[in-house]
Amino acid sequence: FIKPNDRLTSFERLEIYNRQYWFRLIDCFYDDYPGLRALLGDRRFDRLARAYLERHPSESFTLRNLGRRLAGFLAAEPKWVAPNPGLALDMARLEWAHIEAFDNEARPPLEMGVLLAVDPAQIRWRLQPHITLLRLGYEVDQFLIRVKQNERLRDEASNALEARRSRWRSRLKGQLKPKNIFLAVHRHNDSVYYKRLEAAPYRLLSALQGGATLAAACEDLAATAPARADLGADLRRWFQDWGSLGWFCG
Repeated sequence: FIKPNDRLTSFERLEIYNRQYWFRLIDCFYDDYPGLRALLGDRRFDRLARAYLERHPSESFTLRNLGRRLAGFLAAEPKWVAPNPGLALDMARLEWAHIEAFDNEARPPLEMGVLLAVDPAQIRWRLQPHITLLRLGYEVDQFLIRVKQNERLRDEASNALEARRSRWRSRLKGQLKPKNIFLAVHRHNDSVYYKRLEAAPYRLLSALQGGATLAAACEDLAATAPARADLGADLRRWFQDWGSLGWFCG
């Protein structure tokens, strides 16, 4: 099937495509995880990419799914992201959520009015498939936004430019401090957004996403947030906001 020519043997010609395939995988991984790359630096990120791809080679027709198992890989083998595996894991989870939000399915949004006459104990709302709810220990959302902005502004590569970019990433990384945040990563009008949530609406959305009925989710929230002055008003405001974003599907 593959014949030699005057410069290469059959095997050498085939080997070109073998190497190009791995270069393509590494290049996709590089593009999908700019935040993790900024945290680790290029050399450590390259070692992580090769270790991950050897353990979890592509099994899909699309390279979009290449990093699907990265968070689990980092949780099982934190040595690749030491000495702060929690920070790296948060970033990997956020960047995979970004991929999901970018091109996962968007179903027709639910018309809220159709539920007015329905018993809340029978309502099970589904969140759009592109929405990921995250509880994180660091403010990696702001970090990733700034890294992506910097990536878009970069010009021709040079040693001086790379040195400046490395110093900028180090300063930005130094600003990352532990802080619990709740985040919804979603798509709206064909753009990906990171929407921060309070703990209470995050708990409510997580319950609904897990299959709880509307009544059960609200009762659980009321039991765990007794100090809220007007939970009913909060619920109305939250659901109006989420409904306007089209977060619920039938």
